[in-house]
Amino acid sequence: MDIREYAFDILLTIIMVISTLVLILRFWQDLTIAVAACLMMLSIGGLFLSLQVKMRKLEQSVVTRERMLRTNLEEISTRMVDKYDMAINHLDELVAEMSRRAYK
Repeated sequence: MDIREYAFDILLTIIMVISTLVLILRFWQDLTIAVAACLMMLSIGGLFLSLQVKMRKLEQSVVTRERMLRTNLEEISTRMVDKYDMAINHLDELVAEMSRRAYK
């Protein structure tokens, strides 16, 4: 996990907490409300960060799976072409052998 990728989200979380503090400045006499609001904003920011991390991991997993499927399809395609060529060669040999028998 590269911190530089998430720096913007961390900054937004900090701004969200500061804005919450500014909003509840009027209720600052009640420390419970201030602490609860800060914790709530921190948890929401953490939730957003964890969702982004999970989405990145999922995206990387999809890209890896797509690459693997593409490689497998190319391999299967190559094998099918080889089998097709072997079948055609075998049929050509059988036709040639039948032709030789018919002309004898």
